[in-house]
Amino acid sequence: MKNICWVKVRKIALLVAADWLALLLSLFITRVLLTSSIRFSTDELPALLATSAASLAVFAVLGYYKMSLQNAGFEEMLRLCFGTLIATPLCILINVVLDGGYGVREVIVTFLILFNFTCLTRYAYRFSRAWRYRFKGRSRRTPVMVVGAGDAGTMIVREIKASDKIKLLPVCIIDDDPQKLHTNICGVPVVGNRNTIEQMVQKHGIEQIFIAIPSARKADISAICEICARTRCRVQILPGVYQMLSGTAVTNYMRDININDLLGREPITINTREVFAYIEGKHILVTGGGGSIGSELCRQIAAHNPASLTIFDIYENNAYDIEMELRRTYPYLTLRVLIGSVRDERRVADVFAQVAPHVVFHAAAHKHVPLMENSPAEAVKNNVFGTYNVAKAASDFGVERFVMISTDKAVNPTNVMGATKRICEMIVQNFAAQSKTTDYVAVRFGNVLGSNGSVIPLFKRQISEGGPVTVTHKDIIRYFMTIPEAVSLVLQAGAYAADGEVFVLDMGEPVKIVTLAENLIRLSGYIPYKDIDITFTGLRPGEKLFEELLLDEEGMRKTPNKKIFIGNPVPVDNETLMLALADMREAAAQNDVGAILAKIKDLVPTYRADTRTVAGARPKKE
Repeated sequence: MKNICWVKVRKIALLVAADWLALLLSLFITRVLLTSSIRFSTDELPALLATSAASLAVFAVLGYYKMSLQNAGFEEMLRLCFGTLIATPLCILINVVLDGGYGVREVIVTFLILFNFTCLTRYAYRFSRAWRYRFKGRSRRTPVMVVGAGDAGTMIVREIKASDKIKLLPVCIIDDDPQKLHTNICGVPVVGNRNTIEQMVQKHGIEQIFIAIPSARKADISAICEICARTRCRVQILPGVYQMLSGTAVTNYMRDININDLLGREPITINTREVFAYIEGKHILVTGGGGSIGSELCRQIAAHNPASLTIFDIYENNAYDIEMELRRTYPYLTLRVLIGSVRDERRVADVFAQVAPHVVFHAAAHKHVPLMENSPAEAVKNNVFGTYNVAKAASDFGVERFVMISTDKAVNPTNVMGATKRICEMIVQNFAAQSKTTDYVAVRFGNVLGSNGSVIPLFKRQISEGGPVTVTHKDIIRYFMTIPEAVSLVLQAGAYAADGEVFVLDMGEPVKIVTLAENLIRLSGYIPYKDIDITFTGLRPGEKLFEELLLDEEGMRKTPNKKIFIGNPVPVDNETLMLALADMREAAAQNDVGAILAKIKDLVPTYRADTRTVAGARPKKE
């Protein structure tokens, strides 16, 4: 700390000395220019000293000695100019009062010269750095293209050129605005629009691309990313303008392109007032709170000022991780982490008695399709009866709202996981019809990028290992959304909960998995099928070529959020459901796969079992 203070004092002392010498030199030059004399009389000494002291005082007040010499720019130059304008009339007055021998004309000329000297001292470092950048080490710098000639792109170019530590060389700029074509930004030419990216990469030997258009629409970002992905350049993107306001180097915030940038869909927005209305000041319980969806639910709920937040999960490691994160981020949050299984009806009841929640988000479930094909009894125990236990406790303890996380795989399911989630929806609808105190709702959405089991981490790992990337089928398509979007939908749907509805999201156009894999390979700097191969392994157990979001009989109703729709509840006969669940519980306890599948088929007529897997599961014991 002492060393830092000493460096600052030394810097200020040097600048003060430089300004004082610059003032004396300016006075001397003015005398020579205007009078052809180099003599000063002793009578002028008081005026000279007073003029020097007044000038330095003005400079100090205006912050001349707090300027960053490394980053001096236009604002610093304005401050130097303003200081000169203030000091000039002050020094004229001093010379008049003390009869210093300098008239108005001499003082004005003196300070015009002084302004140039002060600029020279403040900008000498930047001039020398720019000189070194322009004429030294160019061959050792990586050629860079910047996409975007706006403020963000300008900041990136300026920062790269201003730093000796950034071993990059901005060669050209791309922008779709025709008025910017053939202009220069910080000496770097704007050479074309997005359609010329590949051409300019080859022409200028570009090795890295910065996308610097943080205010652009998602569709434009997606289109530009796809073009950049066809080059073999490393591509990075500046996420948002807000990150540039921190004062930290802009290039620190550049991140690699990820597959989210290629979805081409605007992110989901929710009405935060509606969410606040039923979250703020309430006791909230999240089952499965340590999972990918559950943990994000906890993060967003914590930001809405609940009276308390309780995480209930069977897996202690994930629960501990999100607990530590929330305690760091929200130190005043009343937070509980309870370990247990939703399968355990007594434990669930104990948790509800302890927490007395107003709102329950039920995210605990087995979700991996192939694994549940191999263990259908476990899917039934955890998904079906776990949901039943939590939904029943919500009714018994007078919970205000119950929100269950469902999936698009529940629609016309071809796998056990999807079928059990459809039964979970039916359980929710049944409790909604029976309960007089609790509003029930299920929220159905597609694949979540970055969640446990997502294809993206698998693809990235396969690429890092040199391939091949495995895709189940060349025609398979999926709807995708991000984890924060999924959770936003869940929170918004909770505000609309009333009659056991199933809420679904308008997720835009589905994405072909093979296209996603090809783009991810390109973004990693490789050529698909040449550097990294893609192999097709065949549909996995229970997997469909495409997923659906609504049953035919559910129809579609709008909500105040144009991205969220309601599927009308399908009537569920309570007696039939209870009898089927009782039989299914017994079959699951005995691991009787045939009986389990038969009961699933009774409850979910649209279920079509995958005969490759469950039919060959453990046979019924005699």
